[in-house]
Amino acid sequence: MIQLTIIRIEGYGPWTLTLGYDREAQLQMLQARIYHDVQRLFDAAGCIVYFNRFDEYFAITTGLSVEGHARIQQELARSYKDLKMSMAIGSGKSALEASLAAYEARKQEKFADERARIFGAAANNNSSSPGQTAVQIMHIDVDSSTKLSGRVSPYEITALVMKLYSRLADEFVKLGSLTFFLGGDNFMVIANGVTKEQADAAIKAATAGIDIKLNCGIGIGATGKKAAAAATEALDTIRDLRDEGKVQTIYEIQA
Repeated sequence: MIQLTIIRIEGYGPWTLTLGYDREAQLQMLQARIYHDVQRLFDAAGCIVYFNRFDEYFAITTGLSVEGHARIQQELARSYKDLKMSMAIGSGKSALEASLAAYEARKQEKFADERARIFGAAANNNSSSPGQTAVQIMHIDVDSSTKLSGRVSPYEITALVMKLYSRLADEFVKLGSLTFFLGGDNFMVIANGVTKEQADAAIKAATAGIDIKLNCGIGIGATGKKAAAAATEALDTIRDLRDEGKVQTIYEIQA
């Protein structure tokens, strides 16, 4: 089981209209600041946060209680008095299943803490089998992206990466996984239940017809933060092996 929390700024669209026409720079700075604070607070609790939209974030919160969510919510409320934020917690065997559970909890207004605007319920992480509450993350990047930058312009690279992001998202959602763009040529996939063979097939389908190769580090850990670190370590291991003349495009590490 994996626990996922959707953090949302409520009424964000109408609120932005109150800032006038010359608001875009203000909003970009505000969005960057909010993301920084949301990531910082969840990171301190052993979680990791991804952009879904600039007014909505997905956090892997396996192991974090409702009370832990409420403490983060209180800190955000103190920092952003003009904005209202809510959280929806969901659990499932896959990231997609967990996100749908969070979405349904919010839609049906099933409160875990009404005062803190937290919907859903935290998972029971007291299982006797640690594997049942582990998080699996894939860290994917473009193999030898510096060679690519020598062939096309920076904007064309971005367009290609966005195309790749769309394809990866399409392929992995079929497996119940959620894909997020990290910037540069890096992606992370919340991929509980996905095997190496399935990941390889999804990556090959996503890159079909594109002259590009991807590396995939898989990390498994008790929390989102540990799994993400293990995935990045696995990706770095692929690069180290390549420097030694050993070609391996998928590598897994358990934290």
